[in-house]
Formats: sequence, structure tokens, C-alpha cells
Amino acid sequence: MFLERTITTTTGHDALVTALRAAGESTRLRILALLADTDLTVKDLTTILGQSQPRISRHLKLLAEAGLVTRSAEGAFAFYRLAEETEAKQIADTILAHLDPNDPIHTRDRERRNATRQANAEVAAGFFAANAEVWDRIRSLHVPEAEVEAKIREMLSDRQIHHLLDVGTGTGRMLELLADRADRLLGIDASAAMLAVARANLARVGVANARLAQDDVYALSLPRDAFDVVIFHQVLHYLDSPARAIAEAARTLRPGGRMLIVDFAPHGLTALRTEAQHRRLGIARAEMADWLDAAGLGTVEIIDLPSTDHELTVTLWLAEDGRIITDDTRTKEGAFA
Repeated sequence: MFLERTITTTTGHDALVTALRAAGESTRLRILALLADTDLTVKDLTTILGQSQPRISRHLKLLAEAGLVTRSAEGAFAFYRLAEETEAKQIADTILAHLDPNDPIHTRDRERRNATRQANAEVAAGFFAANAEVWDRIRSLHVPEAEVEAKIREMLSDRQIHHLLDVGTGTGRMLELLADRADRLLGIDASAAMLAVARANLARVGVANARLAQDDVYALSLPRDAFDVVIFHQVLHYLDSPARAIAEAARTLRPGGRMLIVDFAPHGLTALRTEAQHRRLGIARAEMADWLDAAGLGTVEIIDLPSTDHELTVTLWLAEDGRIITDDTRTKEGAFA
């Protein structure tokens, strides 16, 4: 019964045999179970499983060759996760569904994984604390975050979101905020340190449908037509070329997909250039309109959140890809492979 059901999800005898051989070994099965709801490095897995780095690397290589796991580089580290949208992934899901969650081997592995997560969270918290003073000062200059976040959820509330991309995810707050609105989310950032903060934050609140990856905003390693929603939340004022970043992110939008940009309106707080490395002192509406138009996006809505008690106005732009949605593009997968 088990094999019969699994074969129906594959397209070839060799692919099935390779995947079953890769998964059918004690350590590799433990690795698959550990990666079921989190991303881990080789170092994490050596600590959890008590095995050498070469041995763990060999197991991961076999799992990757079988299509069961994927690798994502982040600075000096590489994170492994269960593969997405592959036939082998369906096999992995079926195998893991048969594991007893109370099995003592896997229970102990989860305990060690949780301890490793806690250690990683403490390192991430140190980085966050070192920068918290600057971030707190910027937050004090504009309307409360709760008001901005409520407006973000409202502007994206009218449609189902299958795949969401958060560009420059930072602490991962947008992924946490919208985890219940999207089937799957991906946050990318150029900073491995910030990704560590985001990873710790998402683990703390139990967000299981989000993934993180290190990537270049000007050259995303992501397929075309992959996401229903792309978000830039307080990112563009750090960039030398926001127009290039918008055009590159627009490439990943599906027909009819939307881009939500949250940033500051033009302001005169020049100290933010040195205190917080802001490259731009806000973004004018006309400038944003040109960037969106050049990227093939039409502006749907613009909302300002000013306050007489604060020095910065937060502006939200919602834009849309004007191509017609078809059944093929609506169901297209592959964004997280």
C-alpha cells in the first residue's frame, strides 16, 4: 500500500529508487525529520546528531542528489531544507507521515534541535541589541508600527495569497505579520546576520510556512512569474538604485500579481544618512511612479500615514502587474524550489 501510493506521485522507476535509497538510512531519515519544519546548517546537524562534519555532509549530498533536500548559501554558512515542489518531496512527505512523533530517537533529536535553536537565537539577539538603539530612534520618528502594519494587512486583504516574497526581510517581521494570509512565504536579505535574526524570530513565534534565503536584490536567484505578492518594507531608502530593485522584483511577479512598497515620503532628516545609512531621504510620488511604470507595473493605491507628532510620513504604494491571469499562471509552482 505504501509503495503503491508513493509511485503514483513520481514519474520514473529510477527517481523512486534513488529517493527511497537516500531516505532509507537511519541518519538520513533523522535529517529529513529535523528539516521538516526548519532550516539547519551542517554545523547544526553535527551538534544535534553527534556525528562528524564529513559524515553529515555526505548524508546531505546523497539527500540533495535524490532531490529530497536543497541547499541555500548564506555567507560562510549553507542552510539545508526539505526540497519544495519536487516529486521526491512528495515521497519525503509520505515517509515522514509514517514516523511516530513519540519515537524516542526523534524526540531526542527535536530536543537537541530546540537547544541549538536557542543558542542561535541568543547570538541573533546580540546582533539585534547592538542595532536596537538606532532602529528605536527611527521608529520614534513616525506613526506607530501597529498602524502601518494594520494598513499593510488591509491593503492585501482582498485576495488569496499563495506565494509571497519579502525583499530585504530584515528581522522577518513582514513574514510573521502575513504568515496567516499566505500559503507560503519567502524572505530574502543580503545580510547573513539579519537572516539569523529573522530565523530566530520566526522560530520563536512558530511560523512554519516561511523560508529565508540570502540573495541579491538586483539579481534575484528566483524564477519569473513565481509570486502573487512582493513586498519592500522600509528597504528602498537603503539602496543606490531602487528602480533596478523594483524591476528585478517585478520580474518574479505572476500576471496580476501585486507589489506593496512601504517607505518614507521625502523629508529633511539628514542625520539618518550617517546614523542609519539611509541613502535616500524619502521617495517622492512622481519618482516612484516612474520606477513602477518602467517595471511594467500600474499604481493601484497610494496611502500616506502622516502624524503631526512625528517627523516622518510613511507612504504605502500598491502596484499591480497588468498581464491577464490565466489558469496556467494561477497554478504555476516553483518559487521555492
